[in-house]
Amino acid sequence: MKTTSKQIAGFLIILFLALSVSSVSAQNESHYTSVSGVVKDKKSKKKLEYVNVSIPGTGIGTITNEDGEFLIKINDSINAKELEISHLGYFNYKLPIDKQATQRAEILLTANVNLLDEVIVESIDPLELVRRAIDRIGNNYCPETNLMTGFYRETIKKGRNYINISEAVIDIYKTSYDKGIADDDRIQIEKGRKLLSQKSGDTLAVKLIGGPNLSVYLDIAKNKDLLLDKETLANYKFKMEESVMIDERPHFVVSFVPQVNLPYALYYGKLYIDKQSIAFTRAEFSLSMDDRNKATQAILKKKPFNLHFKPEEVSFMVTYKLRDGVSYLNYIRSEFRFKCDWKRKLFSTNYSIVSEMVVTSGKVGKVDNIPSKLAFKQSQSLSDNVSSFRDTNFWEDYNIIEPSESLESAVTKLKKQH
Repeated sequence: MKTTSKQIAGFLIILFLALSVSSVSAQNESHYTSVSGVVKDKKSKKKLEYVNVSIPGTGIGTITNEDGEFLIKINDSINAKELEISHLGYFNYKLPIDKQATQRAEILLTANVNLLDEVIVESIDPLELVRRAIDRIGNNYCPETNLMTGFYRETIKKGRNYINISEAVIDIYKTSYDKGIADDDRIQIEKGRKLLSQKSGDTLAVKLIGGPNLSVYLDIAKNKDLLLDKETLANYKFKMEESVMIDERPHFVVSFVPQVNLPYALYYGKLYIDKQSIAFTRAEFSLSMDDRNKATQAILKKKPFNLHFKPEEVSFMVTYKLRDGVSYLNYIRSEFRFKCDWKRKLFSTNYSIVSEMVVTSGKVGKVDNIPSKLAFKQSQSLSDNVSSFRDTNFWEDYNIIEPSESLESAVTKLKKQH
């Protein structure tokens, strides 16, 4: 983490570009089984978002949306017997797969209290624990090249209204983790589509960091410059927090806050470290807003001269999934909130951008790299590579993050403008 621009440069969001979403009806139903459901807390019946839904022992999976809902398509050739549903702080749940019919399940997860002795936790040096976890990245994460398929979605809201919706199936090529981030780590767009507000007042020519390349640059275990550069750990104060259970494995939780004043913005956040493997399983962090100018420099790439830009929140979440003793990238989410107003205007307008990517399948070992000419470039936006479609069967047998009720409603409204 030498400079903020180095930490998170290289992925781009253009606010006046986006993609369309539609409900998906499966194609080639005879070749795969669809399982849908909603995940809730067993006691409170609260719907749970960002819950992992996967086929045990494979890289196939998805995640619940903000309504706790999911849909996963499972190719019959893998002969899967059950789904595994897992979430931070809960016991895992196994759901048998009925291949004779599409399922709609209500899944109730039971809270799993931590099993770590807090007396032992208090005696641990948090900085030394983070250093140990960094040293073990080469052992804990994929030691071979791997090619993953992921689903990426980006939504932009002006006030309470969606003005842009974008989504794509992407290929993600990663070299081994012991090499750190490399030029060969690339993204390719397989297919995608866009939906854009046609109202002239919804156009805002502002460029921010973001886009599909976050699958490379926000992978903290590979891109150590982001948070895990040993040379810059001294910029933060680390503290042991109450431990938690993830995938029924006890985890240390280490919080961190800036303790120095530098020319660029630092982060506040938490690192979740598997007690047994000492692997980073989850990271939640936000850009410091103590100095708005520094925060602006970290995320803003371009804006009109007479536009005022004020960041309110810049937050990230990165998770990894353990499979056969090796951790793989699983889910990435970013959320930006900011205000914009033109000079001589009394009121500013609130904007928010949410980007998320979930890995839905993958191959490890001898996999072909993405050709440089086909790779998604740092200077591109997603809409440079996709077109608008109305095909309700657009996603075919690809797994995606199910659109929430509010998102589906927004799609309907935006389509009426066209």
